[in-house]
Amino acid sequence: MKSSVETLNPTRVRLTVEVPFAELKPSLDSAYKRIGAQITIPGFRKGRVPALVIDQRVGRGAVLEEAVNEHLPKAYSAAVDEHKVKPLGQPELDVTPVQDGGDLTFTAEVDVRPQIELPEYTGIPVTVDDAAVTDADVDEQMQSLRARFASLTPVESRVSTRSCWGCRRGSPRSCAHRFAPASPPTNPRTPSTPSTPSTPSTRWT
Repeated sequence: MKSSVETLNPTRVRLTVEVPFAELKPSLDSAYKRIGAQITIPGFRKGRVPALVIDQRVGRGAVLEEAVNEHLPKAYSAAVDEHKVKPLGQPELDVTPVQDGGDLTFTAEVDVRPQIELPEYTGIPVTVDDAAVTDADVDEQMQSLRARFASLTPVESRVSTRSCWGCRRGSPRSCAHRFAPASPPTNPRTPSTPSTPSTPSTRWT
């Protein structure tokens, strides 16, 4: 296979590829197998139809077209690898009609990555302004973090007199205990039953 590359502009190239007919033989054999498996000819099983019969029934041109369609991607990839082209999309192909026994010739235009040459950048002075952080900026970020990650946990235990601000100040109006429901006595006492006075015994003489 012969190939060449032509640069049309900094972002587009044209590949010209020429494939000898001998290199199409594997694709021709594969095309005969595929076509033979798709057609039905009396006296032959599918996939066992001879090439001469396929040429008579389907036509040599159809077989050549099938072989070219199979070989084109392989030839294009080989030319891209040979010339180290980095395509950015699908190529626009222009295929010359293939004659029986003739070479396969086609061109492919494709967009490529531009070649960029960096200038000398060592020694270029760079000025970076000092970042001034105030206490207000720190407080603002801390408040933002608290708002994002803080979570509330409900407290179900009753307020004790030690932690009650109203009890410690002696202010019953602000005491939290006045909002707490009164709990029933833990060990209520049962009122005692009055004892029955004993009847004095009578002594008979």
